[in-house]
Amino acid sequence: MILAKNIHKFYDKNHILKGIDINVNKGEIISIVGASGAGKTTLLQILGTIDSYDKKESSTLLLNNHDVSIMSDDELARFRNQEIGFVFQFHQLLPEFTAIENICIPAFINKTPKKIAETKAKELMDYLSIIDKKNNKPNELSGGEKQRVAVARSLINKPSIILADEPSGNLDTSSSNNLHNLFLDLRKDFNYTFVIATHDLSLAKKSDKILEIVDGKIK
Repeated sequence: MILAKNIHKFYDKNHILKGIDINVNKGEIISIVGASGAGKTTLLQILGTIDSYDKKESSTLLLNNHDVSIMSDDELARFRNQEIGFVFQFHQLLPEFTAIENICIPAFINKTPKKIAETKAKELMDYLSIIDKKNNKPNELSGGEKQRVAVARSLINKPSIILADEPSGNLDTSSSNNLHNLFLDLRKDFNYTFVIATHDLSLAKKSDKILEIVDGKIK
């Protein structure tokens, strides 16, 4: 599902990632931990094709058997929209749109007809127990509800991979526990693959594997 070999990243003269190797199988939940500034978010952005890695002779990044290094910008954008779902710490919901409109945005980008996109969004909201919030705007939602809207948005195109960057970092303990259990349910019910960057050890311990970044390398 994800095969990354010898991944390096420089920012100016700072060598952030120093030859990262990761192999994630379909249906696995992998947590990436490490101190602030260790490179967790950078690695997640590279895995999500938001950022590029600095190619070395033996560097490889395969996502769902696709070599992203040979894709054009347009091909990458289309692949990212269809194959990768993102969940962020601060939700990244558009304040002027309702919950269901926010969820539908990736589907609209994928040229899904409005009626079909809204039907899919309602099914997800029902599964996530937020169907009653479909017409609410983000400022009318709790932190946990906003994060569930963000999760639904990440799932609307039925991606192969879900990448989550500190998804519980802005939630209270109860909402955080609910989110952790939701990821487990999604894996059990739909066999989704998750890679999660987190400081939350209670979430990390529920993963199949924990990978720790220390000094730019997997410990």
